[in-house]
Amino acid sequence: MNLIIDVGNSWVKMAVYNGSQILHHKSMQQEDLKGEVQKVIRAYPKISHSILAAVTPVANEIIDILKKNSETHVLHSASRFPFKNKYGTPDTLGLDRIALVAAATEAYPNTNVLIIDAGSCITYDFLNAKGEYLGGAISPGIAMRYKALNTFTANLPELEKTDKAELVGNSTDTSVHSGIINGVINEVDGMIERYRSEYRKVTVILTGGDGQFLSKRLKNTIFAHSNFLLEGLNYLLELNKH
Repeated sequence: MNLIIDVGNSWVKMAVYNGSQILHHKSMQQEDLKGEVQKVIRAYPKISHSILAAVTPVANEIIDILKKNSETHVLHSASRFPFKNKYGTPDTLGLDRIALVAAATEAYPNTNVLIIDAGSCITYDFLNAKGEYLGGAISPGIAMRYKALNTFTANLPELEKTDKAELVGNSTDTSVHSGIINGVINEVDGMIERYRSEYRKVTVILTGGDGQFLSKRLKNTIFAHSNFLLEGLNYLLELNKH
C-alpha cells in the first residue's frame, strides 16, 4: 500500500492506494497533518511506501514519522519523472504541477494534454504527444481574486464565490461576482481555445478545488478529475521506488 501526501498552499490532501485503487482520501489543514498521518498509519498497517510533495515547508517531525513507518520518497526536482521536462527553469517547477503532468503521462499517453488546476492559483500545464512537458501558465485563483479586490482597494468588500454571477451586476457585490466569476470562465475557455488552435486534438483535464465549480460553466469539452494530482503522485511513487 502507498500513502500519498500533497501539501498545497491552502489544504493538505492525503490518500491511501492499493495499486491503482484508492482506499482512503481526506483533506485537512496542515496543523492537523501529524495526527492524521498517525491515524492512517494505524488504520492501514500494510502501508509500505510513502510520498510527500510539499509546496510549503513541512515539519521534520512529520517526515520522521513517515520514514519510521514506511520507505518514504520526498518529491523534488531531481526525482525520476515519466516525461521529458523542457521547462526553462526546472528547479522552480512546482511539485504539484509535476504530479499533474505525471498523471497525464500515465492516463493519456501519446496525446496532447492541457491540465488545468483550479486551486489557490489556476495553473495551465501542457504535455505534447511526444511526452514532452513544455510549460504553461499561472494566474490567480478565484479566492485570490476576491481577496485581492478587498486588499488593494479602500471600499470593495471581500466576498465568497457564488453560484449566481449575472453578466450585468446591479450592485457592488454583484458587480464583483460578475467580474471575477465571468472573468475566470472566459479566461479558462479562452486558454483552451488558444491551445486547440495551436495544437491538434488537445485533451483538456480540469482538476483542483474549484474544478467542479468551473466544469459546469465552461463551454469547452473537458474531463473533470478531482483526484488527478493524487493519482500522479501515486504513479511517481511507483516510478521512484528502489
